Amino acid sequence: MAAHTDSEANEVTPRRWYVPWTLSGPGIAWLALFFVVPMVLLGRESLRHGGFSNFGDVFRDYPGVFGRTFWYALLATLLCIAMGYPLAYFIAMRAQGAKNLLLALVVLPFFTTYLIRAISWKVLLTDNGLVPKLLRGAGLLGENSSLVGTTPAVVFALAYNLLPFMVLPIYVSLEKIDKRLLEAGPDLYSNGWRTFRKVTLPLSLPGVFAGSLLTFIPAAGDFINVDFIGTDSKPMIGNIIEKNFLKPDLRPQMAAISFVLMTVILVGVFIYARVLGTEDLA
Repeated sequence: MAAHTDSEANEVTPRRWYVPWTLSGPGIAWLALFFVVPMVLLGRESLRHGGFSNFGDVFRDYPGVFGRTFWYALLATLLCIAMGYPLAYFIAMRAQGAKNLLLALVVLPFFTTYLIRAISWKVLLTDNGLVPKLLRGAGLLGENSSLVGTTPAVVFALAYNLLPFMVLPIYVSLEKIDKRLLEAGPDLYSNGWRTFRKVTLPLSLPGVFAGSLLTFIPAAGDFINVDFIGTDSKPMIGNIIEKNFLKPDLRPQMAAISFVLMTVILVGVFIYARVLGTEDLA
């Protein structure tokens, strides 16, 4: 009788194959309009006045810039993980009634424009700024040494500006963990570190994955921090594109650089997703 009832229910509500496509339609249209179409136009522009030789020029003239760009982005991402995971863990697991306040403080820098934050970092790191004075007082920086124009200054500025993009996804992943799983650790004769390594960390990896993407991709395309805190002798790809894209004779080559940058990032994302082995993004 029960089997007959289930069969009748399936006949009354048949599976509609078009429902998932209808629901995902706006998202697909958005990606097509603002990602696929620009990529096609960028690829077409890169083949003008030289064809595929423009891509050869990219790999011949800018290998060091590409390497520096991805190195800066990787360092900033790792720094954000190192700072953001403990912060997100504290907010999710220990903050109790202060969660909303701490989350508000995390996103508070977004109420100031990116440009102003970059200029503020330059003010702090300039030779007469607060940070160099503190480091010289602690004996960690020489009297004639400068922070502006150095790799650590650019990486720390990138990490500061992108830190909320790391904290929030990790916080969401940690918040979703069933607390009964953590409470079962001591009952199974597991200490706090083992419970974290075997339960908390694996279950929070979707947040780390999402946060890494949200941090690495903007960092790889950034040019403002190098403009204000870095040096012209160590540009990132974004600086090359920003300074030359509007020059008609260089536009095809800059389009090729942009196309290569986007392609490398996409391939890196797929490899990273494959290695991390997660499909459930926070």
